[in-house]
Amino acid sequence: MPAHPRPALIDTHGRTVRDLRISVTDRCNLRCTYCMPAEGMQWLPKSDLLTYEELTRFARIALECGVQGVRLTGGEPTVRADLPALVGMLNALAPDLDLSLTTNALKLTAMAPALRDAGLKRVNVSLDTLSRERFHLIARRDRLADVLAGIDAARLAGLAPIKINAVLMRGVNDDEVVDMARWARDEGHELRFIEWMPLDFAHTWDRSKLVPATEILERIGAVFALESEDTDDPSSPARTFRYADGAGRVGVIASVTRPFCGHCDRIRLTADGQIRTCLFSLKEYDFRAALRGGASDDGIEALLRAAVLRKEPGHLINSAGFVQPDRGMSAIGG
Repeated sequence: MPAHPRPALIDTHGRTVRDLRISVTDRCNLRCTYCMPAEGMQWLPKSDLLTYEELTRFARIALECGVQGVRLTGGEPTVRADLPALVGMLNALAPDLDLSLTTNALKLTAMAPALRDAGLKRVNVSLDTLSRERFHLIARRDRLADVLAGIDAARLAGLAPIKINAVLMRGVNDDEVVDMARWARDEGHELRFIEWMPLDFAHTWDRSKLVPATEILERIGAVFALESEDTDDPSSPARTFRYADGAGRVGVIASVTRPFCGHCDRIRLTADGQIRTCLFSLKEYDFRAALRGGASDDGIEALLRAAVLRKEPGHLINSAGFVQPDRGMSAIGG
């Protein structure tokens, strides 16, 4: 990355923003139980979505302020029309940009080569089970085979590394911890188990169904010896562990039981142009109005810097006063 011409984005707690998550749509072609209701979602009007030109302009200003990585999210980002065009526009800003995508992989069989050619570097794929019946239960769609085919397509296209994100829920899929670890080892993917977070639209999160990181690692370690990584970036959500036999790595994202807020370097831009400085923020900062109201680049930077200065010290999931955001994960962007 070239030297950035604008001062770094530093909040009042001394954290520097280096990672920008951009949601390109709130729509999704699955209906996972921990994220969305089966029916009745009210989608954003198309006119409310930032255009690719607006997204690229905002990303350029963020890169000029020192952002080093951009991840495209949703909803499901691949359902946004002509996504490779946006990837190409972002890649043109800085060809060495760490440009990645979080996806359910359903459309990667058709899109992976075009995304790679446009400049996408890697993908994170959401996959919570290896059981067809259980996938249908969780995602409310019978599409496991398509997800696995999409993962294979991403590998053939040269998108690497492929990271698999699995949300565990006790009594639903937690009995697959070792099976999923074994599958990812065999396939050469890095598996990330994610603690279930209170980010569903229906507010059905139940702490008793959360499977903590400590338990996950104990289950895997009982079958495959693990060694802690010494090189983890403290701002990374995942704590990673090497398999002692050299067969790759596995990670846990323990947002609830082991919060990493003190090193958080992320901000999120929603599909309708709102900046969120934390997944669990109760406040958003309207950048769509500025982008469409004639604000200069310096004006956008000033607004961004003001939002970052107000970045929360951490989420309050474990406090008595926690209030879940009205927006669910699919409308925020992961």
